Amino acid sequence: MTQVLTVMTRGVRSLKPSDTLVMAAQAMEELDVGVIPVCQDDQLVGVVTDRDIVLRAVAQGRAADKTALSEVMSQDLSCCYEDQTVDEVLTQMRGAQIRRVPVLDRNRHLVGMVTLGDVAVRCHQDSEAGEALEAISQPSAPDRSGQSQASGAAGGGNSTGMPRRGTH
Repeated sequence: MTQVLTVMTRGVRSLKPSDTLVMAAQAMEELDVGVIPVCQDDQLVGVVTDRDIVLRAVAQGRAADKTALSEVMSQDLSCCYEDQTVDEVLTQMRGAQIRRVPVLDRNRHLVGMVTLGDVAVRCHQDSEAGEALEAISQPSAPDRSGQSQASGAAGGGNSTGMPRRGTH
């Protein structure tokens, strides 16, 4: 059985809870990732995702250069250990409907991240990763009860169904 430590990404950059959203966004851009682990004294305390930044900060009108990660980060985390099997972690990802998981050593220190992409590329378990992705990627059912200023008609076309002049 393949262990997580053979497929995970090591050397993951982390930030502190007191670091700002701007720092997280810049790190995401530099690394071309959508999640940054947040550690306090070498212990994982949360993760901040691009989605956290948009929904918990931008949509709420928070100042990106003044908002600490501790104010918007996800703290209820699914983690795994580096010595767990890939199959165990894929089952965990399916259950939690997540695509990436922080990896800890048995002293609970962050040692890496494992993603469905890591599993697909490094384990050659395309069917396992594909099944996990299918289970994780269930269509969302948006809560439309509290409409915001951004609310409007769904769709994306005009009433005729024909392209607008100058858009083809």
